[in-house]
Order: sequence, then C-alpha cells, then structure tokens
Amino acid sequence: MSHLSILPTVLRDESVLARSLEAIGLQPSWGGHLDGFADDRQAVVLQVRLDDGQRLGWCRDGEGTLALVGDLQRISRSTRLQQLLSAITRRYAAEMALAEVARHQGSARITMRP
Repeated sequence: MSHLSILPTVLRDESVLARSLEAIGLQPSWGGHLDGFADDRQAVVLQVRLDDGQRLGWCRDGEGTLALVGDLQRISRSTRLQQLLSAITRRYAAEMALAEVARHQGSARITMRP
C-alpha cells in the first residue's frame, strides 16, 4: 500500500455518514485503522471496504469534521473515486436535509428512496 492521504471534508455526523454509505450500497464498519506504507497507520471512526478490497475511512480532525482517509492514489486506479465521493457527499447532504425537515415536522415520517 502507498501512503495514506487525509483530506478534509465538510461532513460532521458519523451516524448520518454511515446511513449514507449503506444507502449507496457500501457496508460501513465502526472503528479500527487503515494501514499505509511501512508503519503508516491511521485510526478511523468509520470505514468501508470497496469492491476491489481497498478501504476508505473517516477520522475526526481538529475542527470536528470527518476527514477522509485512504490510499487515494491506489484507489483511483481501480475505482471511479470522484464518482464515489460525489455519491457519498450527495447522499449525506440529502440525509442531513431530511433529518432537519423531520425535526421541524414533529411526527411526520420522511423517507428517501435510491
């Protein structure tokens, strides 16, 4: 594995992120770490294994947001990384919007289909 990259994001809520990952067909797992080159290890609060066996994870950064962690160089060779990240971000935004509407609507039940 190459070096791990850590990229800042605007994502803050790991539960919403986990729901978003599930909604686009990924199986998130909580905790653990991602291994990089040599002794490079990064603890993560949430991670997914992609179809090709590569992993993406998210860790808390100093700003309180969830930073994306992964061997992005290797993943980009075998996965349409930009499309995947776009799908995750869109679904996260939709889940956050629905949660906000549900908070203001009281007993209303709102769901979203893929």
